[in-house]
Amino acid sequence: MADYSPALLDELTIAGEVLWAGAGALSGNDGWIVLTPADAAPALLPDPLEVAGELHEALRAALHGDQALFFRALADRADATDADMATAVWDLVWSGWLTNDTIAPVRTLLGSGTRTAHRRAPRPPRARYGRYSGLAAPGPARAVPTAMAGRWSRLPAREPDATHRSLAIAEALLDRHGIVTRGAVTAERVPGGFAAVYPVLKAAEEAGRARRGYFVDGLGAAQFALPGAVDRLRSHAREPDVAPALVLAATDPANPYGAALPWPERPAGDDGKRVLYVERGGRTLLSFAEDAGLLQPAADALALAVRDGALGKLSVERADGAPVVTSPLGEALEAAGFRPTPRGLRLRG
Repeated sequence: MADYSPALLDELTIAGEVLWAGAGALSGNDGWIVLTPADAAPALLPDPLEVAGELHEALRAALHGDQALFFRALADRADATDADMATAVWDLVWSGWLTNDTIAPVRTLLGSGTRTAHRRAPRPPRARYGRYSGLAAPGPARAVPTAMAGRWSRLPAREPDATHRSLAIAEALLDRHGIVTRGAVTAERVPGGFAAVYPVLKAAEEAGRARRGYFVDGLGAAQFALPGAVDRLRSHAREPDVAPALVLAATDPANPYGAALPWPERPAGDDGKRVLYVERGGRTLLSFAEDAGLLQPAADALALAVRDGALGKLSVERADGAPVVTSPLGEALEAAGFRPTPRGLRLRG
């Protein structure tokens, strides 16, 4: 929301081009907000959370189909006080069921959290046309509660096909970021995390719609980018300080060590020619370098080989004869995506 002015957001939501949806409540009056193009909302919005209650069900039933109602019209269809109605509406909003045709209620709700509980009660609105006031129904006019302006409606049903949703999310991430990294997916709070979109990004690479590489230093090797983004990066690229890491099987003809040549002793200085060796079973690693600038690219390449299915699940317990979690190599593996377990570090393909 920081990239858009409030006026522009209101213009887009009122025009029906953008939908906003709640994606979980926070403390106070705050919560997570998702903005998505209206035509892609069924595939991009997260699944709604379950909300139980007779009033909640009544509100959802009152807004079935494509109905959009102002708060007062919505309240007339439910037997509840305005305060209970407002609470139920925001419960449904933060749970991903309801939205509004303007973002203004969210701003009003956030602002109302700083007011005291003893503020003056709002006055009933004055009739705009005094001569016709006698035609209205008897009884005092009721003001709309704070943060309930605008028309409320139900969000569209979510796309049931998980593959279609993953594809839409991956395309949206590429369009939004240009270069998609694990951190970008985590920041977007994508359901299922990076593992949910990685197969789609990999398929996009194989189809020539995206490229994979080590584009941004320090963010791991599992990075995907649009071709245009890669070209722009290359126009500002510098010569790399470290050659890219390559994972080779011990029996690969391109790997002379272990067959034609004996395994070398660990040198006093790092030469960058060999960095890691995965022993049989994958539970122990040997390193031939101490420089983090060499260990991290090698750990990233190893993690990428696991995700691509070349190694399967990898559970590392020891590195260079010591527990992996206490070694510099363990830090590099965690940065590459390995997760701690009671025995060491693990990464699933």
